[in-house]
Amino acid sequence: MRTLITTAFISLDGVVEAPGGEPGYRNAGWTFKDVEFLPEAFDIKSREQKEATAMLMGRTSYQSFSPVWPDMEDFADYKVMPKYVVSTTLGQDDLVTNWGETTILRSLDEVAALKNTEGGPIIVHGSASLNQALADADLIDRYHLLVFPLLLGAGKRLFSTTDKDTQKLKLVEHDVYANGLQKNVFDVVR
Repeated sequence: MRTLITTAFISLDGVVEAPGGEPGYRNAGWTFKDVEFLPEAFDIKSREQKEATAMLMGRTSYQSFSPVWPDMEDFADYKVMPKYVVSTTLGQDDLVTNWGETTILRSLDEVAALKNTEGGPIIVHGSASLNQALADADLIDRYHLLVFPLLLGAGKRLFSTTDKDTQKLKLVEHDVYANGLQKNVFDVVR
């Protein structure tokens, strides 16, 4: 079984919306505003590209990333790995042609089937709504969180608000950086 890893830039109050400046959110670009850039705090991002063997996204994140990431040197390793987009509305004609193999999955059952294939870790970028659904379906195995010392208030959140049993997490890696960022890597305990 493959490991499904969610990776996120997240505010202290759980917001993950528009960290890179995507339009439509009042605090868009919050990862670049009031927090000094320290390269060592982002080392986990290059490690994720080396360790992941596939990428999973929801439709909205795919439509945000696909026009930009294929040509970015910072994301070169993602260009060649298989990508999966969970969407009930996207068609093959909606996919970009310069970002390698991309498969549309129509349901969480198809995500579960993908997890049951042979291969290495699958990394989930962005995709707040998808992450909530994946967590509710108990499909996430690990969280890679870069926690920013910011309170953003309103905005899309990483974690579901579904009334459910407690989900235990095990902290397997952590660090704190001089700019206030915290790296927290949690395994889901089953």
